[in-house]
Amino acid sequence: MNPFEMVVLIVAIVMIASVLKTRGHGQQRMRGRDRSDDSETLRLREEVKELKARIHVLERIATDRENSLARQIDELRDR
Repeated sequence: MNPFEMVVLIVAIVMIASVLKTRGHGQQRMRGRDRSDDSETLRLREEVKELKARIHVLERIATDRENSLARQIDELRDR
């Protein structure tokens, strides 16, 4: 067996082992889920929704023309 074949064989073995390890870890994780994971998932989903809303506002401010943003700030000061 030449060195090139040996390297290819080692890489193939490592890839197969990592795939098998990942599949086994995913199955164990699904079996070990409990309610605390579900509540954490819901909390994180709500946080992501809030962050997306904030990003939307920031994008609107960043892409808005400078004149209109300055005008709105001046209108708020005048109140």
